[in-house]
Amino acid sequence: MTSPPISGEAHEFRPGLLLRGIRPPLRLADFKLIAFDMDSTLINIECVDEIADVVGRKAEVAAITEAAMRGEIADYKESLRRRVALLAGVSTSSMERVVRERLRLNPGAERLAIACRQAGLKLLLVSGGFTFFSDRVRDRLGIDFTRANVLEVQGGVLTGRMVDQDWGDICDGLEKRRMLLQTCAELGIAPAQAIAIGDGANDLPMMEEAGLSVAYHAKPAVRARAMVAIDSGGLDRVLELMD
Repeated sequence: MTSPPISGEAHEFRPGLLLRGIRPPLRLADFKLIAFDMDSTLINIECVDEIADVVGRKAEVAAITEAAMRGEIADYKESLRRRVALLAGVSTSSMERVVRERLRLNPGAERLAIACRQAGLKLLLVSGGFTFFSDRVRDRLGIDFTRANVLEVQGGVLTGRMVDQDWGDICDGLEKRRMLLQTCAELGIAPAQAIAIGDGANDLPMMEEAGLSVAYHAKPAVRARAMVAIDSGGLDRVLELMD
């Protein structure tokens, strides 16, 4: 599907767009699935940090988030439990305000989603964030499959816990990988026919399974291991690689 690797070293294809091991142009229609991380990839915020801001705990939560995304906290699940515990008492109306006032799609997200659908790709959102936000992003972009975490709510406020799902307790990097592979199997395609886009360490397991991995304004460890690194501009820069 893609040309043979040209080098293990990254090179600048265009300003702010680095490539490793691929030679454009590729054909978008050769891919059948595109998988997105959500927070800081499809959208402009880390939702858990913005919820924490409501209760004055953003700095504390953001520090844990940043360490987890850099890969400095080995147990992503535990890091998320710690952050969610700090959200106890936040109302759902406050979360609605985060959606209304702070959550925006990142540049190029809509254009890329439209182009992928027109080329026949299915869209998958896999997030270590929360369904409260991913459901809205899904509806906005016409995403076909989603996986995210469910915040427990009682009496209109967060309890500081998450709800266990049939597939497990928390969507971490391994669950993102499993969901990518499961979706490929359901579609009857090979993982090599998938594109995976993310920015943090917990995106690497799914990115390393995909035929094309894209690091979007990513942490150094992720950028160093992706086939494509978008360092400036929007998500739709992926389309610059396609004929």
